[in-house]
Amino acid sequence: MLEARSAVRTLPTYHPPLGGRDGLRLDFNENTVGCSPRVLARLRELTAEELARYPEREPVEAIVADHLGVEPRELLLTNGVDEAIHLLCETFLEPEDEVLIVVPTFAMYEISAAATGARVIAVPAGENFCFPTSSLLARLTPRTRLIAVANPNNPTGAVAEPADLLEIARRAPQAAILVDEAYLEFYGQTVLPQFRSLPNLFAARTFSKAYGMAGFRVGALAGDAGQMTMVRRVSSPYNVNGVALACLPTALADEKYIQQYVEQVREGRAQLQEEFRSCGIPFWPSEANFVLARFGPLRSAFVQGMRARGILVRDRSRDYGCDGCVRITIGTSEHTGRLLVAFREVLEEIGTKEARAR
Repeated sequence: MLEARSAVRTLPTYHPPLGGRDGLRLDFNENTVGCSPRVLARLRELTAEELARYPEREPVEAIVADHLGVEPRELLLTNGVDEAIHLLCETFLEPEDEVLIVVPTFAMYEISAAATGARVIAVPAGENFCFPTSSLLARLTPRTRLIAVANPNNPTGAVAEPADLLEIARRAPQAAILVDEAYLEFYGQTVLPQFRSLPNLFAARTFSKAYGMAGFRVGALAGDAGQMTMVRRVSSPYNVNGVALACLPTALADEKYIQQYVEQVREGRAQLQEEFRSCGIPFWPSEANFVLARFGPLRSAFVQGMRARGILVRDRSRDYGCDGCVRITIGTSEHTGRLLVAFREVLEEIGTKEARAR
């Protein structure tokens, strides 16, 4: 009887709750208003002939590389960061190799690595979810072949100092060091182009967050040109669809749109954190477009109360160290205003119900 490989049969699964997402979606860290209007205009210009062609990735890679300050041969466009993770695992991991991840973090690091038969070692984050540089270095062995770090991290919003990431890359030359910079626009510090002196260092970017293009599924992986040659060998030549390739240069060109959105997110992030502070709700300072807070036993009532008001937030209680936690995405100033009004209403409602119960 045909059976999947043992590594696949035992894989953890990742099922994001995508169904029934009506209302203000503050649960998936998406841009809350979507892509630049210029991108929509470019979409409307697409012809049947353009859609009939196989997508040509290289010309757009040259544009993206120039935007990021790297050479085209140092960059590969991917089907979201998910594919970038997958390609690194396929390129560098053998069964029984070791992979280090800092938990809690994005689930696809573990899933893509474990699918190769590699052994995934979870290193717990430090106090207040700080990056555990010393603990991670202590887990290095000759079998360590991949270290994946989201910076800023999801779901905590915490960051690792670039100097620490570079030190890890220096201390583990036999391992691919992936720095996932999906939330870079809200943070501002990157390891690009440090891979020119550290050929085992890779940086991933996405256009799903600040750029509002999650539905296009397009990301980028950058690294040493020689290493990227190997990564390209396991990539499909048509991995990024033609619609995404046609629209991405337009999105990059509208820098004002991205700047305005990022500014609103940063202002809203400060407002929400101040709201948590004034209400006595524990939270973790974030450098991303979301904030994680601990509601404890009120978590379920809070999530349901927000949904009843047309606002979706993400329950992260199942993540390591996140019992009772909820993650809330920050969007435009208007959406932050709606969020704060509903937030206060729900807390008041929960407080009233608790008082009655007593």
